[in-house]
Amino acid sequence: MSNDTAVFLGQFLRAPTVIGAVAPSSRRLAAAVCAPVPERGEPIVVELGPGTGPFTAEIQERLGGRGHHLAVEVNDKLAELLAKRFPAVDVAHADAAGLGELLAARGLSQADVVVSGLPWAAFPQQLQHRLMDAVTSSMSPGGAFTTFSYIHAIPLAPARRFRALLAERFEEVVTGRTVWRNAPPAFVFHARRPRP
Repeated sequence: MSNDTAVFLGQFLRAPTVIGAVAPSSRRLAAAVCAPVPERGEPIVVELGPGTGPFTAEIQERLGGRGHHLAVEVNDKLAELLAKRFPAVDVAHADAAGLGELLAARGLSQADVVVSGLPWAAFPQQLQHRLMDAVTSSMSPGGAFTTFSYIHAIPLAPARRFRALLAERFEEVVTGRTVWRNAPPAFVFHARRPRP
């Protein structure tokens, strides 16, 4: 077991509804989730629930020193680990529901891309709505939102509710191919243009 997996598993056992997974995401899933990060310009990229940083590493590689990368992690141990591991990333130990305030405190108006590692299917409906309100109100009109879901969660009511919420809040939602080389296998949601 890698050190990251051990840390992640330990945090999952402490708070399974907050962490939502037993192991970090694979590189293949990270590449699929982070695909909307622009290759040019100075984008503002927000990462929600970065965990031990597999998406963080992919975002940093794609940005190559450009833009602003804000990673919002509610777990104190994981936030501390991220800050040490990725000194170029603006790590906020905070709740994602306060995203608007976090951006404003940094003089940033809106996110161009929001990459989410949050366990949406593990959240009750009220929390899903509260977090999605924070996300969509913090995005630019042409912004992109990406997240993923494990294939075993497809039939669960919270997962179905979340898919309906995406369709309600974004003009375009595309489901990507299944990433089989992830434990467990997962697929990606790409959503664009939040509805006002």
